[in-house]
Amino acid sequence: MSSHNAHTKGLLLTALGGLALTIDIPLIRLAHGEAWTILLLRTGCTFVAGLIVWAIWRSFSKNAPQLIPGWSGLVVATLYGLGAIAFITAVYNTSTANLVFILAFSTMFSALLSWLFLKERPQPLTLAAMALMIVGIAIIVGDSVGTGNLFGDVMALCSALAIACAITVSRASGRDMGFTALTGVLLPFGLAALMVSRTGFQVEAPWWIVFNGAVIMPFAFFCLANGPKYISGPEVAMFYLLETVLAPVWIWMIFAETPSRNSLIGGVILIVTLVAHSLWQLHEGRKRRAALTVAYPA
Repeated sequence: MSSHNAHTKGLLLTALGGLALTIDIPLIRLAHGEAWTILLLRTGCTFVAGLIVWAIWRSFSKNAPQLIPGWSGLVVATLYGLGAIAFITAVYNTSTANLVFILAFSTMFSALLSWLFLKERPQPLTLAAMALMIVGIAIIVGDSVGTGNLFGDVMALCSALAIACAITVSRASGRDMGFTALTGVLLPFGLAALMVSRTGFQVEAPWWIVFNGAVIMPFAFFCLANGPKYISGPEVAMFYLLETVLAPVWIWMIFAETPSRNSLIGGVILIVTLVAHSLWQLHEGRKRRAALTVAYPA
């Protein structure tokens, strides 16, 4: 496959994954269920779908990645599981706009953790982007003080931090964590099963969340996980922003939930900062590749 075709394939895969991810929250809301029941169905269906894919892969190739590669894999699976619990909790305790805007901060959490633990010092522009994003988060969270949404905003921040920690541990280990995120749903599934056994199974339209967990989430994660094989990290990050931009639009169209003025202001700061930072990273990457081509021509 030529480099041009590979790049096109990567863009298509990642775009499809990013678009699929944008309907995750609307499908959760359409199910009209209690939080623990939704978590039980979503994680259970995701795990079963992921296990079927892994088993089929394993039957055709002995090179299929491990579900949990060692102790580092166990840590990563636990972090993804904690992130899933925090995410569902946030869905039911804050607005969709606040949730996706705050989750976008996971990119900068990752850069900060890489600086602290992997000694990968960020560029000055990355530090400036972090500062701007902190301002955006402060505006969104500050707007929730006294409205009952503050707990949900804090849970969204915890979810973003858990995802960033999982990414950092994955990069530090150098192991193939392709199926670890899917295996990580066992933690929230077990907790949700315990809670549902006490509160009862409460969901009006379970087919929405079954479709989400069994089809949408595995498809989105597969596409987004394979994107970096063909395109650069900044390009992949750009498609993750589709959820930040489009999820509030779907919620507004379906449920007529309008973001507050301060939420929109903070969200615009976050989105513009992330887009500008990703474009700068992309430009820098192309400059480095061009310099290497000149220095070491084929």
